[in-house]
Amino acid sequence: MSVYLDHNASAPMLPRARAALLDAFEMVGNPSSVHSPGRALRALIDNARDRIAKAAGAETKQVVFTGSATEALTQAIVGGVKAFAIDRVVVCATDHAAALKAAEASGVSVRIVGVDAHGVIDRDALKQQVETASAAGEKLLVAVSWINNETGVVQPRRSLEALIGPTPHILVIDAVQAFGKRDLDFAASATDMMAISAHKIGGPAGIGALLVKGHADTVRLIPGGGQEQGRRGGTESAALIAGFGAASEEFAEVFEADRAAALVAAFENRLISVSPDAVIFSRGAERVGTTVNFAVPGIKNTVAMMGLDLAGIAVSSGSACSSGKVGRSHVLSAMGVPPDLSECGLRVSFGWSSAAEDIDAFFSAFETVLSRHRRNGAAA
Repeated sequence: MSVYLDHNASAPMLPRARAALLDAFEMVGNPSSVHSPGRALRALIDNARDRIAKAAGAETKQVVFTGSATEALTQAIVGGVKAFAIDRVVVCATDHAAALKAAEASGVSVRIVGVDAHGVIDRDALKQQVETASAAGEKLLVAVSWINNETGVVQPRRSLEALIGPTPHILVIDAVQAFGKRDLDFAASATDMMAISAHKIGGPAGIGALLVKGHADTVRLIPGGGQEQGRRGGTESAALIAGFGAASEEFAEVFEADRAAALVAAFENRLISVSPDAVIFSRGAERVGTTVNFAVPGIKNTVAMMGLDLAGIAVSSGSACSSGKVGRSHVLSAMGVPPDLSECGLRVSFGWSSAAEDIDAFFSAFETVLSRHRRNGAAA
């Protein structure tokens, strides 16, 4: 039986989310139609929007459905540059590729703010960017990932809001890994736009949302009909949205942060026990409590992942959004991790369905990988 330890990439679908998805697939119509089948689908979407807004601490009207969090971030950044006449986009070096690529595609200059050795953003460098732009009469769009998907590092969101909020600049938060694990409190916050996703919390893939404040309501990316109050063209996928809405409620009921954190602690203790030379990245920073990013010097992630996969253990080397990506992580590189060590980086991420038995299964397989590595080293 396979063991799934890659929740940061995509969580197993929750039962009620699956049921909501399948039930909606049985319905027919277009949610923009005025006949009864169309109205039934519209009601399904409205209900899901209400549930997601509640989970995000947002107003219902602030939820704009998108095809993914990548699309949501692209709408926020590319669309935001146009809507707000932005002069420059500022991103964090460890942001998800979705934000980094959107910044590149925005059509304006991009500034990258570095991080410390633990992966925490250099707030002084960001402050300097903000002050320099303000003095020059320029307008910035600042995009930061609240919780890093590779290391689990939690960026100081409230501090960033305190820095950006009183200014004319725009703050975009990638909250994909935070949704369901932290209080987003979007409506009362100083964040202008925020991206979330369904499949990270046990909902279906292919559906995300952009949370927008009223002053950002003109931010557009996909033109079309009047869907999503004109903020995102294209017929809504009622089934995926229904699954998203169900997951946003169910995840809050089944995900136990303390239990996940205990699994992380047990994993890390076991890791150091079997491999004292293992390096656990970002251990000195605040982390979300679901993620362990580590390396055993000399064991490349390509080799380790192959051995684990053959044993039925699913882990990753970082973000799953770069097709076929195995090797060096831009996140670890930004943290100053040497290339030979970053090539050994592995990520284990726990979630709603994880159990202590998963750790036992992992180390049963990983100790075989370690033994093989040590035998090869001795032979050399």
